[in-house]
Amino acid sequence: PNGKKMYSAKIVPTRGSWIEFQTDINNQIFVYIDQKKNFLVSALLRAIGFAKDEDILGLFDLVEEIKMSAGKKDQLIGKYLASDIVDMQTGEVVSARTAITEDIFEQILAAGYKAVKVMKSYSGSDKGQDKSIIINTILNDSSATEEEALEIVYEELRANEAPDIDAARSFLERTFFNQKKYDLGDVGRYRIRKKLAREFEELETYLSGKKELRELSDGIYQKILQTIQSFSDEPVGDDILVLTHFDIIAVINYLIKLVNGQAEVDDVDHLANRRVRSVGEQLAAQFVVGLARMGKNVREKLNSRDSDKIAPADLINARTVSSVVSSFFATSQLSQFMDQTNPLAEMTNKRRVSALGPGGLTRERAGFEVRDVHYTHYGRLCPIETPEGPNIGLISSLSVYAEINDKGFIQTPYRVVEKGQVTDRVVMLSAEDEENKITVPVSVPLDENRKIALESVQARTKGDYPLVPAEDVNYMDVSPVQIVSAAAALIPFLEHDDGNRALMGANMQRQAVPLLTSEAPVVGTGMEAKVARDSRSVIVAEESGTVEEVTADYIRVRYDIDTENEVHLSMLDPDEGLKTYKLIKFKRSNQDTCISQKSLVRTAQRVAKGDVLADSSSTENGELALGKNVLVAFMPWRGYNFEDAIILSERLVYDDVFTSIHIHEFEANVRDTKRGEEQFTRDIYNVSEDALRNLDENGIVRIGAEVKERDILVGKITPKGESDPTPEEKLLRAIFGDKSSDVKDASMHVPAGMKGIVIKTKLFSRKKKVGLDVKDRIEAVDKRYDQKEYDLRKRFAKWLNQLLDGKKTTGIFNEKGKVLVAEGSVFDESVLARFSGLPFLESIDFSKGLVESKKVNENVIRLVKEFRFKLKDIADERENEKYKINVGDELPPGIEELAKVYIAQKRKIQVGDKMAGRHGNKGVVGKILSIEDMPFMEDGTPVDIVLNPLGVPSRMNIGQLYETSLGWAAKKLGVKFKTPIFNGATYEEVQNELERAGLPMHGKVSLFDGRTGEKFDDEVTVGYIYMLKLSHLVDDKIHARSTGPYSLITQQPLGGKAQFGGQRFGEMEVWALEAYGAANILREMLTVKSDDVIGRNKTYEAIVKGQNLPEPGTPESFNVLVRELQGLGLEIRIDERVP
Repeated sequence: PNGKKMYSAKIVPTRGSWIEFQTDINNQIFVYIDQKKNFLVSALLRAIGFAKDEDILGLFDLVEEIKMSAGKKDQLIGKYLASDIVDMQTGEVVSARTAITEDIFEQILAAGYKAVKVMKSYSGSDKGQDKSIIINTILNDSSATEEEALEIVYEELRANEAPDIDAARSFLERTFFNQKKYDLGDVGRYRIRKKLAREFEELETYLSGKKELRELSDGIYQKILQTIQSFSDEPVGDDILVLTHFDIIAVINYLIKLVNGQAEVDDVDHLANRRVRSVGEQLAAQFVVGLARMGKNVREKLNSRDSDKIAPADLINARTVSSVVSSFFATSQLSQFMDQTNPLAEMTNKRRVSALGPGGLTRERAGFEVRDVHYTHYGRLCPIETPEGPNIGLISSLSVYAEINDKGFIQTPYRVVEKGQVTDRVVMLSAEDEENKITVPVSVPLDENRKIALESVQARTKGDYPLVPAEDVNYMDVSPVQIVSAAAALIPFLEHDDGNRALMGANMQRQAVPLLTSEAPVVGTGMEAKVARDSRSVIVAEESGTVEEVTADYIRVRYDIDTENEVHLSMLDPDEGLKTYKLIKFKRSNQDTCISQKSLVRTAQRVAKGDVLADSSSTENGELALGKNVLVAFMPWRGYNFEDAIILSERLVYDDVFTSIHIHEFEANVRDTKRGEEQFTRDIYNVSEDALRNLDENGIVRIGAEVKERDILVGKITPKGESDPTPEEKLLRAIFGDKSSDVKDASMHVPAGMKGIVIKTKLFSRKKKVGLDVKDRIEAVDKRYDQKEYDLRKRFAKWLNQLLDGKKTTGIFNEKGKVLVAEGSVFDESVLARFSGLPFLESIDFSKGLVESKKVNENVIRLVKEFRFKLKDIADERENEKYKINVGDELPPGIEELAKVYIAQKRKIQVGDKMAGRHGNKGVVGKILSIEDMPFMEDGTPVDIVLNPLGVPSRMNIGQLYETSLGWAAKKLGVKFKTPIFNGATYEEVQNELERAGLPMHGKVSLFDGRTGEKFDDEVTVGYIYMLKLSHLVDDKIHARSTGPYSLITQQPLGGKAQFGGQRFGEMEVWALEAYGAANILREMLTVKSDDVIGRNKTYEAIVKGQNLPEPGTPESFNVLVRELQGLGLEIRIDERVP
């Protein structure tokens, strides 16, 4: 109210109580613990050991000692005493905090005091700080001793009185100074040290120099000094994960500086104050919760049982931990279904950083500042890639070079610049490290010695771009791409696009559907190959070698292995040194797109380490290929490309240019119901043989069958409820053996609007599989795996022999240092034979080495490690196979059998599909024209796509025009161009390339109308643009309904395709009908087509019988209103008679 600013300092630990220090309008500092009631900071200081006023004042240099003499009277009157004054003769006490009056002055003089300690009433000596807030706080403090302060703190926090002082003291000790109850965490301690570094330094200097402070109560001074020592000695300081007295004093000192305007408040959006909590960290927190629960259960069981008879297995139930972990992945707000539309979508999804979720913000509460781009995002979070809509700015993507350090802060690389000289040293800086440093972009010109060629350069410091002398520059960016994410780095000429459109371009590339044949862009940014490789969608050679065999399903490469000097992991494979890469074929992604890899190499071809062996969907020759290069003209065409609509040539449909494959998965299961067990079968009553022709004996559709809507995919019958049959029915059943009335058809059909080819089916069963006897099958499994294990041990012995045979050992020891093989022993058959035993291998301490050669030791360790892994894999596989024979497949509870059917659809581009370029230039296909009707060039070449030129100026994404012209030049020259962002082709360079290709330099040509053959009046911009087909396909959206499901209460049709709902006829649509005066249609809309239950049934009947439509009745919504009003106690009747 008095216009005074209030400051607060909050310490939030990983575990334990929150503590907040806050100033108020009356110039006092209060403490809040766990956001409960508050008390003065002086009470807290007293409670932690600074018992007297003098101690507290001494900490902040607020005590001054004034020599007593009659002449000092004016100087002393009005000041407050810092300590009690006792008259030895009369025993009278003048307590601290008393203002000195003339009487008191005379009294002190008479008592024979040589000097008196008073509170400083002027601003403190150091740096002119006004510390009166501390004095004010002390003067208003109701406690004067440590005991009183402890009582106050205890009462405020526990809302009842302390049983005794020791209990209150130990309570406070537990709250902040006990490692079991309070944990700042590594990050908490790191931030406190960084934030209060100056305060700690000043305190240390001040405390070390003050002799009188050594008299502080109960050796508290000693404690503080010890803390100082541990802080100045870095490694120890980081170990103190509880609060210390030192922290509390430093925080108060910082608050005093804030009040005096000598320090800055924290910026919440600064990346030094925001950290990334990784999946591992969140999972660890859940794991701790699970372990704590398990510990509690164990303790309860121990207390309730007879301890002699308990085995550990009875006490420990692992489900308590596993259920917490599985629920974290299943139900956590941040646990998402991976976006697999294309390789870029997958990679971006993994590199996403969210401010939402548990412990984060909520969409409703997040203001503009949190969502806005902050200068610390530079090189750390992408300023472009973020969703449109309610999550804008709350979900971001990591920039290309960004890393997250062990504390959870995002770092970005910079080149070190020393006195204007750019060095080769690259450092990773967090936002805090970069603060107050001066950085320059890569584009700054350098001379031949890599020294900055200009005297002063435009640099970046905090959020500003001042001109600074080259000598003052600290760092240089490592790349122009540094500031954006992978998706934005794939947009050529990004610097010519408006930010909003670039955002759409980055987001829409993630929605591009993989096409039947992939084609890399002719105008790229050079990031395409990197993204394809790092998304791990392409297969890359692990080592150099020769391709031995290539099929549609796998590639085999024989590695060049130097067996003398190096151990390769493939040495223990059955075919030594031969690596088999399995190719993924027609696999369904999470978004129903198709993932399929195809080989790029031939038999006998040499490959080097890191070469791409196989392409995936959306890659071509190891480069990301999300769309197609198509010939585009920017011109209106008979109004068909109005409002961003796109006109396509029929060629794109015929030649399958934008055709994609989509794979849909359908599931049917068999449950054990109360009425009996369901069953998969092709023997379904009342279904024609023609409808069953594609089903196998289990009732599952055969692979390769062409299916359309309503076809049966899985035949299934389910038992009906038991009804008492009449004697006649019993007789008929006895004669004809008719079972049909006991079961009903519950088959799974192809949903509406879908047709395709069945490419795969799977059947899982919980029951034991029929066939060979279980015992025989288990024996067969054991035999097979015994052979595998024998072969593995043989290969291991062979390579170990090659490495060690005849060499002398330096001694082999176990973990405890016991000698297993004596020093100087030669590796002969008997010693090497011991290595085949797993217990012996596992007991060896390999860190001490086996022989003198370091290289041999490393190779042996690698070989042993790989041997143990492979041995474990064999054991696991053996167990899994046995489990399947004994138990069957693992299915959810209640499900006995599960059938899965996969249907592949080939979708050509059609009217209503959404397409886009890379610059946010999106649109819907409005018309597909025959090739002869498309506008054509002078040489007769028809264009593929006609885009509306009005989509460019107002959107300000001029990058698409640069791409158009450069793409045309690339096609004519038969080359591909890389134009990295912020460092790409200039306008002049694009013109030069057009000239080189023999094309007009302005990129425009005359076009002719395909219908009339006449030349268009003006020249048209023509060229090649990389266009994408997005996963918003009209096939998935088209929907129609006649009758269908209704809402339970309102009796109105449901909404949406998934619910087979109707179209909403809203308020505005009603106005339109009212404006037309279409009374009959309007009445139908509000009654029989909506919620007049009786009327709609009668209307349906009338339509079927060809009769006139009946009068509509009362809408159900009116009845709902009546009931609502009755519920409020108002009696409402519908009166037939009109008064």
